[in-house]
This record gives sequence, structure tokens and C-alpha cells, in this order.
Amino acid sequence: MREAGLEARLDEVSSVFGRVPNSPGPWLLLGSHTDTVPAGGRLDGAYGVIAGLEVLRALHEAGHPAAPRVEVVSFADEEGVGAGGGLKGSRHLVESAHSAELSGYLELHIEQGPRLEAEGLDLAAVEGIVGIDHWEVVIQGAANHAGTTPMPARRDAGRAAGRVMHRLNGLVSASDPEMVGNIGALQLLPGAPNVIPGQARLVVELRALQAASLQTAAEALHSEVMAAAEEARCHANLELRTSVPPVQMDPRMIAAVEAACRASGRGWRRLTSGAGHDAGKLATRIPAAMIFIPSRGGVSHSPDEYSTDEHLVMGAQVLMAAALNCLAIPSI
Repeated sequence: MREAGLEARLDEVSSVFGRVPNSPGPWLLLGSHTDTVPAGGRLDGAYGVIAGLEVLRALHEAGHPAAPRVEVVSFADEEGVGAGGGLKGSRHLVESAHSAELSGYLELHIEQGPRLEAEGLDLAAVEGIVGIDHWEVVIQGAANHAGTTPMPARRDAGRAAGRVMHRLNGLVSASDPEMVGNIGALQLLPGAPNVIPGQARLVVELRALQAASLQTAAEALHSEVMAAAEEARCHANLELRTSVPPVQMDPRMIAAVEAACRASGRGWRRLTSGAGHDAGKLATRIPAAMIFIPSRGGVSHSPDEYSTDEHLVMGAQVLMAAALNCLAIPSI
């Protein structure tokens, strides 16, 4: 940032901010994060920071009147690899006095999914970031000898868990065709090959852009868990462990991004982000929007994360156009 002629500073949680020296604000904030997950890729987050820095550098070097109205940020600990659950920098910002000095936030990111590539498109205007609910399910049966207990006499918690896992896809799709669900954590106790599972513990993750869809899926999940437990002669309990509400991007800023996408002459569409981003936290306090470019194979959080140089450059160009469109909005 200093090499680009900007005034750079750290805030209390070590997010890095840069802007034209002596610029009065308010500022349109551009950026993302530079931390990554273990064995992660080089683009998730870092691309948005460097592209934002390039936009501001180019505006500043050209003496563009928009330059003093733009600030760039690299947020601290977005991924949550350390303590605190992630979004550390953006959570701190929305609670700080500096948030009142910002007119909006614009974030460029790789898609982290396969939709743009599969549809042969180059850009997306992100309309919202999904809400995420984590339900802990505990199914209680009875542990017993797996070799001597007849099948009809079993109270097999693993059998009930298997039914829930098998039917989750249909349950989620029936609630909202656009939402997703996952069971990535499962424990069968006592965990021996020759013992019928007396208890099954699993975590069900539900993601959707509409709060109503999350509620509908949660109700369907409850019914399915209870039916599966009854069928296996077990008992079950569900508890909502964490809940992050869905966030809608600002309509005016979405329109500004869409105008920039149209002007690029490239194929584009609206998309919902299935992953969390700093933009989701900022949107609770100030107008916010996001731009996606394709990521090959939809791969992210991996060393195989890749987007072409053409898409990386194009994304930065569209970020600049969208930023200028946002700054032209009277209240931004």
C-alpha cells in the first residue's frame, strides 16, 4: 500500500487499511482477506485485496477525482483458523467508529463453486449470502452384541442415522431447490465393529438465502429424525447449535455491479454465495455487494484453486467500473 503511494495503517485486530493521504472520506471500501486455511489456495480472499489495491493505485496515479473516496482493506482472520470463529476483521469493523465513515463495501472474489464455469459465464453479481444453521442430532438406542442380537430385536442408532443421511438430499430439495444441506460430522458409539451402535451423534448443516427455507427444512429435518428414530426403536433429540442469518446485498450496489458487468460485454448472471464472506458481515452495517469470477472446477480451499489470468484481469477491471458506478450513487 505504501509503495502505491497510499497512507497505510493497522487497526486494533491487525486488519490493514490504505487510502490516499489526507483524503477526507467518506470512503467506498474495497478488499477482502489475505489469510487462508491450511493447505489453501492463493486466490480465495487475496485476489480481492490485490485487485482492490490495484484499482485504488490506478485511480491515484491518474489523479482521478474518485481516488480520495476509495479505501482498500485486507481483513484479519476471515477464515477462522484461529480462535473466534472467523470474520474477525469485519466483525471488528462493523462495531468500530470507522464504519460510520464508510459509504459502502465492494468485494471481488472467486466463485468457489462450479456454476459460472459450467454455464460458460465470466462474471456474477452476488445478490446475497446464505444463512447457515447447524443442528446437532443425538439418537439414543441400545448397544448390544452385534453377533448375538437378532435384527428385529435391535435398537440400532446407526440405522436411524443412516436413514437421515440417505434422505437429507430429498428433504433439502423439497424445502428449496436452491438450498444445500450436509452431514459432515458423524459419530457412532461405542464405535466397535462387533457392537450395535447405542448412540449416534451427527451435525446437519443447512444453507439457504431465505430464512423461510431454513425454517421449512428444519421442520422437515425434525420430522425425519423422529420418524427414523421411531422406526429403529430409538429416541432422538435435535438442538440448534449455531445460526448465521442470511444476508441480502444492497439493491443499489447490485445494480451498479450489474451495470459494470453489462458494460464489460462478458456473460454474467446473478448468484447467491454459498460461502461466508466479509461482505456478509459488512452488509449488516453499510451497503455492500460482491463480484464473482469463475474458479476452475469450482475448487477452493485447496492448492488446486485456479482462475485464468484473463478472468483475474477482467474481474479487476469490472471492480473498478463497479466502484465508479457505486460512487455515482447520490447516497453512496
